[in-house]
Amino acid sequence: MTLDIDSVRIAKPRDVRPAAENLRAIVAEMMDFRIAPCHNIASKQPMLDADGNILATSVFGWTEDSADRWWRMPRLALVSPLPTACRYESEPFWCNAEGFRTAAHNPLLDAIDITNFERRGLSPASIVVPVHLPFGQIGAASFVPRDRGHTDLSAEFAAHSDTLGLLIRTFISGYVRTMCEPERVPVGPALSKREVECLRWAAVGKTDYEISLIMARSRATVRFHMHNASMKLDAVNRSQTLFKATQLGYIGLHS
Repeated sequence: MTLDIDSVRIAKPRDVRPAAENLRAIVAEMMDFRIAPCHNIASKQPMLDADGNILATSVFGWTEDSADRWWRMPRLALVSPLPTACRYESEPFWCNAEGFRTAAHNPLLDAIDITNFERRGLSPASIVVPVHLPFGQIGAASFVPRDRGHTDLSAEFAAHSDTLGLLIRTFISGYVRTMCEPERVPVGPALSKREVECLRWAAVGKTDYEISLIMARSRATVRFHMHNASMKLDAVNRSQTLFKATQLGYIGLHS
């Protein structure tokens, strides 16, 4: 099979449906799995084509039966182990009631509760491709065997995970760019070294007074840097300033 990645690329709304149909056809040549794509695990809005048709039912073969209605269940992102794992893993993985498997072991996945896996995840086993997008958004696609008795997906994962990853990242990132409202993120002047330093200390809970002692600067100087950072990031308060600075990569969890 020759992989035509451009066939799943989305540049305008009218590309969505043919791209979805091409994705379905490519995967069907590889394995007998259904595709459950999601552009944002935190969103209640299902993926749609340019005419407003739900891709899950109109393209990917899911029905209105209760077991198939995953796209109408916004709480799924909170209770299912699959989207939970997507928050801690950026590469494809496969999973069943015995746990998560990745190409390189991720110990964070070992701590995820997999009790009642099939009921909470709506499938006995899945291959999952997380898609980490700009500004903290996470998309994903699950590949679910039509044979519900098929729970060992190690062979399919070994053979196809890299290809599935490329296909889904291309498809979902194009969908988000074309069909979703863009994030309101400033693109003005970069933060200065002092502004970033103040934000890093604020992110670990230090007050302006404590930051002034650490940096050997006056409290007024710290407030000046914090205010400048807030203005550059178009933030309305300290919390939003830290959030946007994290989204844009100025500060991190271990900075």
